[in-house]
Amino acid sequence: MRHLPYTLHFDPKLSLNADDKHVRDGLSTTLLIGENLWVCCDERTTVERLRRTGPHEFGQHCSYQLTELLDLPAGEGIEIDIEGMAEDGHYLWLVGSHGLKRKKPDDKDADVAKQIKRLAKIEADGNRYLLARIPLVLNEKTGDYELHKTAPHPSKTGQTLRAAQLRGNDKSSELLDLLAEDCHIKPFLQIPGKDNGFDIEGLAVTKEGQVFVGLRGPVLRGWAIVLELALEEGKHGRLHLGKVEGATETYYKKHFLDLGGMGLRELRRRGHDMLLLAGPTMDLDGSIAVYFWPNATRQPTDSLIGDEKIQRLFDVPHGHGPTAGKDKAEGMALLDDRHVLIVFDSPTATRKTGANQIVADSFLLPG
Repeated sequence: MRHLPYTLHFDPKLSLNADDKHVRDGLSTTLLIGENLWVCCDERTTVERLRRTGPHEFGQHCSYQLTELLDLPAGEGIEIDIEGMAEDGHYLWLVGSHGLKRKKPDDKDADVAKQIKRLAKIEADGNRYLLARIPLVLNEKTGDYELHKTAPHPSKTGQTLRAAQLRGNDKSSELLDLLAEDCHIKPFLQIPGKDNGFDIEGLAVTKEGQVFVGLRGPVLRGWAIVLELALEEGKHGRLHLGKVEGATETYYKKHFLDLGGMGLRELRRRGHDMLLLAGPTMDLDGSIAVYFWPNATRQPTDSLIGDEKIQRLFDVPHGHGPTAGKDKAEGMALLDDRHVLIVFDSPTATRKTGANQIVADSFLLPG
């Protein structure tokens, strides 16, 4: 599949986290709104905004610190592991991975017993249990979209847009508490995401109030899972789960998709249809592909979407051999009705064409 390179330029003053990791090295999700390309790095508590600066370039980097807009239960120093963004109704929506992580051993360390013990250690970062929306308002003077904790509604006099998030704390969330009783998902909540455990990657919302959450894991007998929620605003900046019509589990529908054993990496709504970026659920090199799911937002009940109901559009190149573990497609934005832009985690050196820039790839959608 032919692709067209796009260059993303970052401000060096905004690009390093506390561990000196550059934002370009961990891009996990991306979204185009107007002339602004939004991206997130999975090891930060910020959202990055870029602006179109040329036919195939984005720059003018601006960074928003989410501790100033939301109530992060674990504070500024703990990553959110943002894995999905969506936009609708003058809000930017964000979701964290909600998953556990396993310590990575160092095979170069002479103390083998210590490193084997390290491999048994599992941790939870409290900020990962985030599902939130933030007011997103166009600045008519600059042409840029801006994030605010509160803002007047642009078209409805007397109404106020407010940042809000799903009820939860640094141990769990309202969603995880429900899933702890789910017959399909319950066994995987105590398994780290990279081990086919519970791991959210992908978010889409509709004007009708549907919220779709894609799971990288678990994948069950080759079937990936998308959860369909309905969030309602309560008091004190909190969202709660509302009843979902047609759902077997009352507060969420489960859609099972035959993606050939792959899990979800990104969801992008296009009308009532959905584009899906899918790849391995575990930490390995493997096929990464874009799928087309027709009438995704019109499923009246829980659904089982076999391969005859879903179309594999194209495969995305990934690292292998000398570049194993590199160039892992993680985020996908709709540039227009015919093109998607894909960003990569752990990029190879060839993508780093400057000290503070990275190359993403645009693909033409078939048909």
